[in-house]
Amino acid sequence: MSETPAPPARKKLTALWSDTLGRASIRSVQALTVGALLWAVVWILLRIPLVVIPVIIATILACAIVPLVRWLYAHGWPRALAVLASFVAILVVFGGIITGIVFLIRAQAHELADRFTSGLEQLHTFLNNGPARISDEQITQARDSIQRFFTSGSIGAEALTGARTAGEILTALILMAVILFFFLKDGRQILEFVLWFMPPAHRDKARLAADRSAHVLGGYVRGTVLVAAADAVIVGTGLAVLHVPLALPLAVFVFIGGFIPILGATLAGFLAVGIALISNGPVVALIVLIVVLAANQIEHHLLQPLLMGRVLSIHGLAIILALASGTILAGIIGALLAVPVTAVAWSIIKTFTGRGAPSEPTEPTGPVGADLRSEPEG
Repeated sequence: MSETPAPPARKKLTALWSDTLGRASIRSVQALTVGALLWAVVWILLRIPLVVIPVIIATILACAIVPLVRWLYAHGWPRALAVLASFVAILVVFGGIITGIVFLIRAQAHELADRFTSGLEQLHTFLNNGPARISDEQITQARDSIQRFFTSGSIGAEALTGARTAGEILTALILMAVILFFFLKDGRQILEFVLWFMPPAHRDKARLAADRSAHVLGGYVRGTVLVAAADAVIVGTGLAVLHVPLALPLAVFVFIGGFIPILGATLAGFLAVGIALISNGPVVALIVLIVVLAANQIEHHLLQPLLMGRVLSIHGLAIILALASGTILAGIIGALLAVPVTAVAWSIIKTFTGRGAPSEPTEPTGPVGADLRSEPEG
């Protein structure tokens, strides 16, 4: 039986969508549909940051801690005890850092207040007699404006908002600790449950992408810790030698700032420069600025290529764009999480497009205890 020829109208319609412009139009519609879906997903995630952010942070920490869990398990520790010991260790480290900062600031508060008063007098004299002379009347007007700002009704409302934010932060920390424990304990089972929703033909590649992403996250966190610690040691040593108050807390702030690539440690170093300017004068502040810039150069040209170059294979421009996007979407938390999330996304893209480097791991490495097998029962 001969085939019935297609109606002329259908042939014209087929020809309309089969040429170059037609194919481009179809791809455009498909791209817009995928973009709309991604936008909807991002919009939903941004509505529940109290859940999303703890999950992301717990995943990152779990990928960084899993080598310790695996090492303890390989040395005869029971799996549950290895997970518990690693979990307690990370809580002790974070709690110790926060407690140490609080006690150090309280211990040096009186000295800092005295130096602050003396520094304000020096600054006042400099403003009166410096190159751009500012009169006492102008200084008084600026001070009154600042006081009115901080005593306005809007600041009172912000204080209430701040109290609510503090409660949300505490809730997020508790949730993050709980999620981290279960990721360390049941990471592989959770991953397999998530992969169950994918088509069977893509599960192996998705599993490989998850393992490579865990490798990238773990290497990123461990490399960032070493880079941030080096920055903190350099700046903290300089502050201590120059007798700048709060040298150790400022070094800790530099360490924390090191988790925001490119800008974090530098901005924290400028805080140290400001403290030095107020408490020790412009000469010491200039020396501190030189120390901060030197630490910045050592970080960018030596430490980051050495410790993170192979793990975080992302161009500097991409990092800057990721930082800007993360900051716009989620503030300081977005800046902290932008680079690791971008690194994971790039690792997933490379895996699904077949561009993964042969040196990247193909055995299970995460998230979190993925390589740990349950010991025989009984």
